[in-house]
Amino acid sequence: MRNETSSDEDIRELRKGWATGACAAAAARAAYQALLTGHFPDPVEIILPKGQRPSFALVETGQSKDVAMAAIEKDAGDDPDVTHGAIIRAEVRLRKEFGIGFHAGAGVGRVTKPGLPLKVGEPAINPGPRQIISENIQAVAENLGAPGHVEVTLSVDNGQELAKKTWNPRLGIVGGLSILGTTGIVVPYSCSAWIASIHQAIDVGRADGLDHMAGCTGSTSEQAVAARYRFGDGNIIDMGDFAGGLLKYVRDHPIPRLTIAGGFAKLSKLAEGHMDLHSKRSQVDVAALASLVAELTDEELLLSRVRTAETAGQVLLAAEEAGLPLGNAVAAKAKAVCAGELRSAADVEVIVYNRQGQLVGEAPFESQ
Repeated sequence: MRNETSSDEDIRELRKGWATGACAAAAARAAYQALLTGHFPDPVEIILPKGQRPSFALVETGQSKDVAMAAIEKDAGDDPDVTHGAIIRAEVRLRKEFGIGFHAGAGVGRVTKPGLPLKVGEPAINPGPRQIISENIQAVAENLGAPGHVEVTLSVDNGQELAKKTWNPRLGIVGGLSILGTTGIVVPYSCSAWIASIHQAIDVGRADGLDHMAGCTGSTSEQAVAARYRFGDGNIIDMGDFAGGLLKYVRDHPIPRLTIAGGFAKLSKLAEGHMDLHSKRSQVDVAALASLVAELTDEELLLSRVRTAETAGQVLLAAEEAGLPLGNAVAAKAKAVCAGELRSAADVEVIVYNRQGQLVGEAPFESQ
């Protein structure tokens, strides 16, 4: 996500980076070429799906009679990616069987749950990177008159630790990172990767037969909802600011019960119909909150206080001190917005927390 001081102009000028899949393809191409010729191309040029031809420097190589290894240091550009600087390795060996076999080495995960675009038991090397690697292996094979039948083992230094900072544990990908990237290119502060992870979490939950999942705006609401329902990781979706990305996907991929949980300020924006809750793309409407307070009381001193408030927190504090259920009113309004987006695809509740994780409002499920 963008930081608080970024402008649209800043975002356009940020430097793009390379996905783990592109780095893996570069490493695999260099290793395969060395296996055939005895020499590593450095830098190594690869072909990406949209025709770009980036070059990558090799940070380490190794070769024996039957196997060659090349390593690339991932450059995520200006994107705040946990894998920036990671060393991605590819070991390539020839095989007699037709085609290319993919294997997970140290630091690359393995799929343990259905619902992902890979079968259970497969290495977590997504279809996009597999295609990029295959096309680059084939390009070398055609240039050198070789059959192109190889085993490719990918590994990531410290990948098992890095994976703890990603969605992989919740998605049932164990042992390390996923190798990702449909285009091979990382766009800084792109929303697409986060929204794709939301979709994957829903897919895995549905495949697991979960009848209740929760989309949460942050760690405070995650912890509160997990304690309330004794949820495991699979039930919790790190929705962040992307309420619309979650609601629209659930509309097309129904689940029985959906909890939307978050802080008062963010859910007050959802209550006003905003689907992107980031501070740069939607603002808290203090006047709208004051109008909700006016529906709960006609006490003029209080109404004057909330109308001149500068933050959602100030409005909430004033309402709480007066004993008014403003949190419930925000939850009810946000629930109506969610129900409109879902179109009966899920029974939805909204739970509102303060910064300390204390419940300040809720709008319950229709069926208990």
